[in-house]
Amino acid sequence: MNIKRAKEEIKDTIEAYLYKDEFGAYAIPMIRQRPVLLIGPPGVGKTQIMEQIAKECRIGLVAYTITHHTRQSAIGLPFIEKKSYGGKEYSVTEYTMSEIVASIYDKIEATGLKEGILFIDEINCVSETLAPTMLQFLQCKTFGSHKIPEGWVIVAAGNPPEYNKSVRDFDVVTLDRIKKIIVEPDFEVWKEYAYQVNIHPAILAYLNVKKQYFCHIETTVDGRMFATPRGWEDLSRLIQVYEHLGKQVDREVIVQYLQHPKIAKDFANYLELYDKYQNEYQVDEILAGVIRESLCDKLAKAAFDERLSVVGLLLSKLGSRFGEVLRQEELMGRLMNVLKRFRQAEADGAGQISELLRETEQEWEGLKKQELLTRKEDLLYRNVMKKLEEYRSALILWEKEPGQAASSGEGKVDDAGASKGLDAAWDFLRERFAADSDAFEDSFDQASQMLEHGFDFMEAAFGDSQEMVIFITELNTSFNCTKFLQEYDCERYYQYNKRLLFDDAEQEILAGM
Repeated sequence: MNIKRAKEEIKDTIEAYLYKDEFGAYAIPMIRQRPVLLIGPPGVGKTQIMEQIAKECRIGLVAYTITHHTRQSAIGLPFIEKKSYGGKEYSVTEYTMSEIVASIYDKIEATGLKEGILFIDEINCVSETLAPTMLQFLQCKTFGSHKIPEGWVIVAAGNPPEYNKSVRDFDVVTLDRIKKIIVEPDFEVWKEYAYQVNIHPAILAYLNVKKQYFCHIETTVDGRMFATPRGWEDLSRLIQVYEHLGKQVDREVIVQYLQHPKIAKDFANYLELYDKYQNEYQVDEILAGVIRESLCDKLAKAAFDERLSVVGLLLSKLGSRFGEVLRQEELMGRLMNVLKRFRQAEADGAGQISELLRETEQEWEGLKKQELLTRKEDLLYRNVMKKLEEYRSALILWEKEPGQAASSGEGKVDDAGASKGLDAAWDFLRERFAADSDAFEDSFDQASQMLEHGFDFMEAAFGDSQEMVIFITELNTSFNCTKFLQEYDCERYYQYNKRLLFDDAEQEILAGM
């Protein structure tokens, strides 16, 4: 199955394992909670989905790459304990707590999360001395003499033998005690994720045409050569930062991430062309409504790769702008929920905003400590706190102006004055929020116009051609585009969407190249 389906399977498994009956006991007892074993090629996202699952399920995560451990660190160190049996004293070997088991208790103490995932990576690549311990771990859920705490689900991952010569096969007894999931690379599924995390558009445009290079691993006389989804994502981050710094990404840089010289060279050549198209086709002008006939004529005569790259540039700009609008919308929604509590306190305007800011900071810090914040959620909290600080500063200045009913400082005036002052402060704050809401509406309208201008250009340059098919298809695939189109009623989008069999047509176009 693909990594998206594997993630759903693991989430369903965790929900089932952590479900409790009416007496508070786990409906599936721990002895029957089979560890999940993910087997798939390197870089396909096995580790990454575990982090996502833990955050989405609001549970803890302890992750280990077991090949970094010795037998002693995995099961603990031996020591001699005196015990009595039948009236006689014996020296018995005991073990200190495993570092891995101890780390689970450390996580519980640090975060307060009593349920979680213990993720063991590369479990089928352990040394010969550690192999029996891993079998015992999967079969009995123990390291040495110490059990994994109840409420912690075991997930392990490994690579198939064709990708790692150190792989060890599990016996039937062990396999009969686990849930085994085989993960296969799937570009279309990865592309959904890629749009959400803003993978560089050049990479998406390239892989749309060269899907065979998305996850490509081969053995040659010169050794292993490979390009993996993880390599493409890490390269994307580097390209984006290099662009901000004004640095060049060439073949020598690319091959550090795509360790396959042929693929690295091919993508480096494509990236040069992509940069050239960015300069030649002024996409910002196009989306602002400036459509030059000369550019349309040039594009009509261009090679398919060039036309596809320009479509990709349009989609990238639109997706980025839609993403900004959606983040702004989330910010306004979160701010509204926070500000609803403004009038519930007895403090003055600025004092109450300070209290709301403090509560938001505490909530943010608590989630950070539990490691439950995604990067997107973390940014949202930071923006909410920044905006609350702006409101607080504005209220302080406003309260100092002559003629305001509420006093500055702690706002301790008589009851009627305090009530009037708080009402006035709320009106002031509501005006500020309304101004921010108006700015959001303007931003939404501008993004809507950009989409309409994008359609104007696509119609002028391509009409109902295969490029329009791909344009509509990618609008339906891109996370930011689909979310935006749920709120903006774009008539031409629905017309083309209905008229063009976008999915099948795109596959036929790209397959015939």
